[in-house]
Amino acid sequence: MVEIRRSTIVDAPLERVWDLLRDFNGHDTWHPAVKQSRIEETRPADMVGAVRDFQLSDGSRIREQLLSLSDQEHKFEYCILEAPLPLMGYVASVKLLPVTDGEQTFWEWRSKFLTPKGREKELEKLVSESIYEAGFRAIKQKLRGRIDLVPATAPQTKPLAATLTGSGDVAKAIVMQAYGGPEVLQLQSVTVAKPQEGEVRIRQRYIGVNYIDVYARTGYFKLVVPPGILGMEAAGVIESVGPSVRSFKVGDRVAYACAPPGAYTDLRVMKTDFLVSSPDFLSDELLAASLLKGITASFLLHDVYQVKPGDVVLIHAAAGGVGQLMVQWAKALGATVIGTTSTQEKVDKILALGGNYAINYAEQDFGEAVMKITNGLGVDAVYDAVGRDTFEGSLSVLKPRGNLVSFGQASGDIGSYEIGKLASKSVTLSRPNYGHYTETRAAVLKHAGRFFDAVMNQKIRIDAPHQFGLFEAAAAQKALESRALSGSIVLRA
Repeated sequence: MVEIRRSTIVDAPLERVWDLLRDFNGHDTWHPAVKQSRIEETRPADMVGAVRDFQLSDGSRIREQLLSLSDQEHKFEYCILEAPLPLMGYVASVKLLPVTDGEQTFWEWRSKFLTPKGREKELEKLVSESIYEAGFRAIKQKLRGRIDLVPATAPQTKPLAATLTGSGDVAKAIVMQAYGGPEVLQLQSVTVAKPQEGEVRIRQRYIGVNYIDVYARTGYFKLVVPPGILGMEAAGVIESVGPSVRSFKVGDRVAYACAPPGAYTDLRVMKTDFLVSSPDFLSDELLAASLLKGITASFLLHDVYQVKPGDVVLIHAAAGGVGQLMVQWAKALGATVIGTTSTQEKVDKILALGGNYAINYAEQDFGEAVMKITNGLGVDAVYDAVGRDTFEGSLSVLKPRGNLVSFGQASGDIGSYEIGKLASKSVTLSRPNYGHYTETRAAVLKHAGRFFDAVMNQKIRIDAPHQFGLFEAAAAQKALESRALSGSIVLRA
């Protein structure tokens, strides 16, 4: 019996390394020995019992089966079912542990197998060096932003957007295969081209998950045509620049929150038109969690309806990603802020952020509560991202000449509405579109700069977001749609 134990220290946090290694079908994106990988019978790659079929760089094949996987222990085991070499009874395990400071990871790779007599040393050396040590080097290179791979075979679907087809480096992306529920999101290998004129290629670290992604996935907004890649927001580091790019250089930290969609990937080419330089006081994680929401809060509070000292404003879904920023920012602008939400925990959160009042609409009628708070006067403005469930109540609590800013429909579209009813209070109804407030570079920089200033001057505090791995994009969108979580959600690329 041959027993091999190899280990290394990876200069990256444990969760970042685990995201790469737990993908049982992901070796073709990082291991130089693997040219192509597929899971047999289209089973989920993380299902115990799943079998992966490798095509190796030398043309041979190997089949391996996942025996166990634990996200709690950051460990999995697998065995070889079929191989070109006599590695009989081969069973291996991969286990990760955090190094003390949390920014490095200890990776242990073990295996046991039988060999023909006299070939023990030969096969031990081959596995140790060509598989384990080569794998260690490849993961470290990938995490440093370099991929030294045999190009992966293009996905067996019709082509994606031009920046994700053709020759280039391999990336992992979440591809929306059709319009529908979260199950249409699938992890897939894609190729990413070199940056062209006016473009940069970004090694993305964190990706924001927003309701606009859900609307695109369901087809409510026709932003992405299947098969395609969702996502409007990410933060990372520029890996390479195209011709004539002068405003950015390799190594710059950048972020974006704009069209075109395509952020759900770990490597992406973008035009520089709408990139912003990442400020030193915000990490990539916090930027990806907040930039799109911060820009949204900027134009909602300053442009769609300009909040003034003395205003009374009602913010629905106030414990959500955009809501949390708006509560703090509206309060800093001098408004009395009333927030609505669905649980006592979220009520406490709104008050902790500085909201003057918080209403649990699961326990009381928010319209009655608002009118009681305002002594029957009502509010100057309502910011409503919920839609169908709150629309009528929102109109009922407005003062004469009040403003209803409807900027989302988490509970569903309000449908057709007779606008003559608005005349009873001379109500102004707005339905702002994000793209119309960010259609130029100057507009993006204005809103981003306004948001960064508010953070730097401590008018806004950004909480750490809920994190999911890139491969967990479907679960992240489910969590967003359920409104079970307060705050923002990001994917670790």
